[in-house]
Amino acid sequence: MQNKMRTRCCIAGGGPAGMMLGLLLARAGVDVIVLEKHGDFLRDFRGDTVHPSTLQVMQELDLLQDFLRRPHDKARELRIAIAGRELAVADFSRLKTQCNFIALMPQWDFLDFLRDHAMNYSGFHLLKNAEVTGLLEEGECTTGVRVTTCEGELHIHADLVIGADGRHSTVRRAAGLTVRDLGAPIDVLWMRLPTAPTDPVNTGARLETGRFFVMIHRGTYWQCAYVIPKGGFDAIRARGLVEFHNALATAAPLFADRVRALQWDDIKLLSVTVDRLERWWKPGLLCIGDAAHAMSPIGGVGINLAIQDAVASANILASALATPAIDATQLTPLLQRVQQRRFFPARATQAAQVAIQNRILMPVVGRQQDQPLGVPWPVKMLDRWPWLRTLPAYAVGIGVRPEHVHSPIVTPCP
Repeated sequence: MQNKMRTRCCIAGGGPAGMMLGLLLARAGVDVIVLEKHGDFLRDFRGDTVHPSTLQVMQELDLLQDFLRRPHDKARELRIAIAGRELAVADFSRLKTQCNFIALMPQWDFLDFLRDHAMNYSGFHLLKNAEVTGLLEEGECTTGVRVTTCEGELHIHADLVIGADGRHSTVRRAAGLTVRDLGAPIDVLWMRLPTAPTDPVNTGARLETGRFFVMIHRGTYWQCAYVIPKGGFDAIRARGLVEFHNALATAAPLFADRVRALQWDDIKLLSVTVDRLERWWKPGLLCIGDAAHAMSPIGGVGINLAIQDAVASANILASALATPAIDATQLTPLLQRVQQRRFFPARATQAAQVAIQNRILMPVVGRQQDQPLGVPWPVKMLDRWPWLRTLPAYAVGIGVRPEHVHSPIVTPCP
């Protein structure tokens, strides 16, 4: 006999979208269960950037000051070095927002923070080591999820299931929703390198002929990304660690004395995917975040889009979910409204990412060593006229159609 639970809303995935939506719904008086398949949030090389638009959401929740008391670094500008010439391309200090910087914080700290505040509401429940394996359905309507736990299989019945379980979403696959693959010609190798007292503190990137290297200063270490052609990691490993060290040292001479300590186990492969659902919902079910639109790591905007999806979903759904008289079938028009609200921002952002992948990154990564690399004229303009740097800062830090918190609030638990 299966163990059973009942809730108003069940969220699959304890990432940024799932935890933020769980907090917002519980805050509105909704009984909500968030399922996290791991036992904790400790995962390396998840996105660690909290953008100005997300910080604005924290302000609207009256949580910003508490959040900023947690250890974090601030990125106020982005710089890029092309063929040895360093140029400024984005200036977040020019944004007219509550916080005109990107906060750099390990994602597990961000998720712990959301969980801690969500627990102040009696309707919030987080189940860890709980992996969604399938859906419960009646006819065309989703009525819950099948979950594997340490105690065995669990059936959670819900009026609404939210798929916030990432780019490899079990929920969207089980729902049979159509995925459109937009293509990603690149993969990314993530690694950490130690800082040195004489290091600069700028966050930015380096472009050299055939190489693209991203450097994010994290105080005690550098979080680094090395862009490679799609599926190229096996060939890199076959050429050997010494040759890989040499390639990194050429791409980022600052780290030439440090990359030699890297072993293959220190290198994490991110297989880049850019795709989106044609329809994000079906009766009783809605996908948001990467489950609805997997983003490229370009600009680090995936978390930003996921948080915005969660805020929009709460704005549209919270009042209805907090009203017991509104049943699952009456929620369907609201699910359509969520997609209508968030589809254009996702599509526009992905279009920009695909253009950057195809027109900038691949020509650089695939360039022959005897072909000199010049500075594109738009980058020259950004470096020459500081006011222009507001545009890429807005695109990265705020994004298309930023959301603001309008969902209701109930009194938290004493």
